[in-house]
This record gives sequence, C-alpha cells and structure tokens, in this order.
Amino acid sequence: MCRSVDDQVLPKEANGSAMHKDRKETSNGNNSVDGEVQSRGVRNDASLVPPIRQTASIFKQPVTVYKTQEGKVKADFKHGAQEKPKQLFWEKRLEGLRACDLDGFEFDAMELPRALRAVGPHVGEETLLQSVATALHVSTQPVTGQTGSRSALEKNPGVFLNPDQPLVQAVAVADEDIKRQEERVATARKKLQDALKRFVA
Repeated sequence: MCRSVDDQVLPKEANGSAMHKDRKETSNGNNSVDGEVQSRGVRNDASLVPPIRQTASIFKQPVTVYKTQEGKVKADFKHGAQEKPKQLFWEKRLEGLRACDLDGFEFDAMELPRALRAVGPHVGEETLLQSVATALHVSTQPVTGQTGSRSALEKNPGVFLNPDQPLVQAVAVADEDIKRQEERVATARKKLQDALKRFVA
C-alpha cells in the first residue's frame, strides 16, 4: 500500500525542527512587519498624504500640489474710518441760514476774493463760502478746486464735477497773494496783542 506525501509520518525530531523552523519564520515575519509598521509610523505625516478634492462626486479625485518658493502673506483688509459718500450740491441745503450773536443779530456776510469763482448751477457766494470752509476743515486732501473746464461743468455738472473738491474754480495762488495774506495775519496778531495787554492791565 502506497502512502502519499501528505500521509507520511515524520519523525518527532523532524516534526519538532519543522515546527520550530515555521515558528522562527513566523516570528521573523512578524518582526519584519512590525519594523515596517514602525518605520511607516515615523513617516506618517500630514504633508505626505496627498490632498483629496472635496466634490460632489462619490469617487475621490486626487489633485496635484505645486510648491513654490514664494512666501507672500496676504494682509486682511481692515475697515477703518471711512468717509461717507457726499451728495452733490449738498451745500445748497444751507442757503438762507445765517449765524447770529447772543442778542440775535445776524453777522455780516463775508466778502470773498475776486479770484474765487463759483462753479455749478445757481451757486451763490454763500454756498461757495460754505463749500470752501467745509473743505478746509473736514477734507484730508489738498484743496485745489474744480479742475475741469468751466463749460463742461456748466453743461453737465453731475458728470464732470468732483465731489471731493469745493464748488469753486481752480485758483492759482501767486506770491503776491501769500505776502498780502501774511501782512493781514501780522496786523490781526498785533491788534490781538494790544487787546490782551489792555485786558490784563
């Protein structure tokens, strides 16, 4: 009667050595697997994981990452103190209003220099004065007046008018005007100094 290879009985020593060999190989295999897991655990970094595009598709679609050397930082837009938009010819709402003293008497109207010419439809001297005074006290940019041509401003002021500038034609200030103004300031200071001396005495 012939026996197959599977049915052959091995000696105890042979069986023991074979089992020992199998265990050794299994243990070696486990050690190698553990070493691979540990080595992989060290490399398990978020930067090494390819990003996945989050879409409505049920399949994950990989994307390619292009790294550049630029290190620009985008600053957030800060909403600071912003000027409110102004209505064109808002100064005309103040027409007919006059300042008065404690007794109720109105102050005399100021006389503007001849070089100051109003710009805009039906803009008088009072409106011009209010516009220039507001620009000098409130505006944070140089006051130059309307730089557009007078004919274009009169034809269509809503298009060619600059709302950030007063309703006055651009004026060229000469050296003589500056000297004349300096003399007026010096005279006013002299009068104020004399009045303070009389008040103290």
